[in-house]
Amino acid sequence: MVCLTVSFTNLNAQSMKVKNVVLVHGAFADGSGWKGIYDILTKKGYNVTIVQNPLSSLEDDVAATNLALDKQDGPVILVGHSWGGAVITQAGTHSKVVGLVYVAAFQPDLGESAFTWFSSMPPVPENGVMNPDDKGYVYYSKEKYHAGFCADLSKAESEFMYASQGAFAAKSFATPLTQAAWKTKPSWGIVATEDKSIRPEIEEKMYTRSNTKITKIKGSHAVYISQPEAVAKVIMEAAENASNAK
Repeated sequence: MVCLTVSFTNLNAQSMKVKNVVLVHGAFADGSGWKGIYDILTKKGYNVTIVQNPLSSLEDDVAATNLALDKQDGPVILVGHSWGGAVITQAGTHSKVVGLVYVAAFQPDLGESAFTWFSSMPPVPENGVMNPDDKGYVYYSKEKYHAGFCADLSKAESEFMYASQGAFAAKSFATPLTQAAWKTKPSWGIVATEDKSIRPEIEEKMYTRSNTKITKIKGSHAVYISQPEAVAKVIMEAAENASNAK
């Protein structure tokens, strides 16, 4: 009887661990950029799901994220890069989400959009976000992609990422949020100190406002690719913290 009780207690403790991580990419990129993070986390025993959000609207990206969250078998750490930060802020109210990680990401409040913060300071010269085309889609300039998006990656990696960037609907960027999950869920934020797409000052202002735990990592906007170990460490910290809080 004692052995059975001990075994049950251990099993129950294991089941309380947060082992599910859902990753949401941003604009001008796709889910393949999470490969390094995926490799690190899965080797540590985490169940990792990568959302291929369509970038067609805030609502569509949130729906794609919720679909992934619905399929998880327990509590989740929800991670967003760049535009993905707006997505996880809206989708993070999902009942399975127990923590949020913002990776060089937007973190709007109710009634704010990603553009509210993007336009809060002048862009740096390397920034290559172009004006919407005649169909209402925004792309990142080919000439500025390497310097502006992923300067700490090789030219070959940059060229692949440019070629695989999704068509990003401009209306997504300007859509105000109706939910702000960081108000009720613990949050971690990574400031990419060499970011030329979202100014590091903007990232820090958003995270400071929300009392998000800030980690500064030397890296470009694509810090999740160039510094996967450092980014994964923050994600695991969030999972461990959520596990201990249960």
